[in-house]
This record gives sequence, C-alpha cells and structure tokens, in this order.
Amino acid sequence: MEEKLRVGVISSTHGIRGEAKVFPTTDNPGRFKKMKEVILDTGKEEVVLEIEGVKFFKKFAILKFKGIDDINDMEKYKGKELYVTRKNAQKLGKDEYFIADLLGMDVIEDTGRKLGKVKDVIETGANDVYVVEMENKKELLIPAIRQCILKVDVEAGLIEVHLLEGLLEE
Repeated sequence: MEEKLRVGVISSTHGIRGEAKVFPTTDNPGRFKKMKEVILDTGKEEVVLEIEGVKFFKKFAILKFKGIDDINDMEKYKGKELYVTRKNAQKLGKDEYFIADLLGMDVIEDTGRKLGKVKDVIETGANDVYVVEMENKKELLIPAIRQCILKVDVEAGLIEVHLLEGLLEE
C-alpha cells in the first residue's frame, strides 16, 4: 500500500508572490482548504510545505506556501507533484477506495476464474471503470457498480467481480 497519496501537480506559478497553480488529482479539490501541509516531490528530495493560503480559479487550486514569497522561488517546482501522507488523507466512506490502492490488485470472477490485474481506473461522470489487464494482454473494462464489484479486499489485494453479459467478449 502506498504511504503517500498524490493530491495535485504544480502546473505553473500564479502572480509574483510565489503562489502555485495546482491541478488537483483528488476527487475533492475543496480538501485543500482543510490541509495544513503537503509533501513536494522535487525528483531529488521530498520537501514538506506548509500551506498558508488557498483559493480556487477555474479547475485549479491556487496555493500559497509559507516561506515561498517570490515567483522565482516557485518557478523551479513547475510540473512537480504534491502528496499527503495516508494519515492526512481524506477519510473514505463505505465502498470508497484510493485509486493507488486498487492498481495492481488481482481481479477474479465470482466463478473463481482469475481475470487479471487492475491496470487503471477511469473516472467517468456516472461511475468509475476498472481497466483490467488480462493474461492475454487484452483489456477488460468493468464498471464500478454494485452489480459488478462484489468484494474489494485491499489487504489481500483482491477484487471479486460478477461480469454482466457482454462485458467479456471471448
């Protein structure tokens, strides 16, 4: 299980006072308002940044970090990712999972047949879709709905599914 979860990517600077324009990679960008700190992965090291201010502009979060007060100080972090520790992550509800935890999980059919591993999760407006890479390298798309996803055991790394008619073309 990942100990850090990505919450955003610094896309550019904002203004001249060292603010960062962050593209949120979380399903709830409003969570930045409650966050006190993030971990910046510079590629060489990880730096804990204290969040001093948050505002929103279109699809971006504008973050002001303590100690970064100039555009030149922020410029070098363009394209870098922001993380939170699992302890500081948003609390999940029933039947909610972090995508990072689902990736690589084994997927079995309710008949016991092994289907493959979760390769990706596509977020759609209605429901997520799990992309399962099968042993023959083909991809199987399984909607994350109650009728299909029967059981998710993050600890065991296993997802049990029921395939509705037409999902698996043989």
